[in-house]
Amino acid sequence: MYRSVIIVTFGCWAFLTVAALGQQPATPARATLDYEYFKTKVEPIFLKKRPGHARCISCHGQGTPMRLQPLDPGAAAWTDEESRQNFDAVRRVAVVPGSMKSKLLMHPLAEDAGGDFFHNGGKHFASQNDPEWQTLRNWVMGQTSGTN
Repeated sequence: MYRSVIIVTFGCWAFLTVAALGQQPATPARATLDYEYFKTKVEPIFLKKRPGHARCISCHGQGTPMRLQPLDPGAAAWTDEESRQNFDAVRRVAVVPGSMKSKLLMHPLAEDAGGDFFHNGGKHFASQNDPEWQTLRNWVMGQTSGTN
């Protein structure tokens, strides 16, 4: 009798385990961050002058967790090596691939447009319809240089 109970219990446990494993939802594909898209479309946003705001590089060139490489005197853009370092820095501290809650999206976006409460550099984007904010969003969500 005791042996029968063990066999039945084990059989039920094994059946339920196999059934549960078979019904687990597939893990969604995680967005990946494309370096070329970053270099050609995201980095220029960090350098752009906006009325009433400092350029992103002005603050993020030193003293912040999302530290971009400082520009060489007279340079208008980063070298490829510096761009790779920027890509790694932004990826490490400001982006969760595929997440709309990434700091890169939330910090510079106005709070009434869905952004978070505070960003030392101010709120650069008043709306999620801002083309530059959409460029950042597209990169975070996995858009590549080969897609529009």
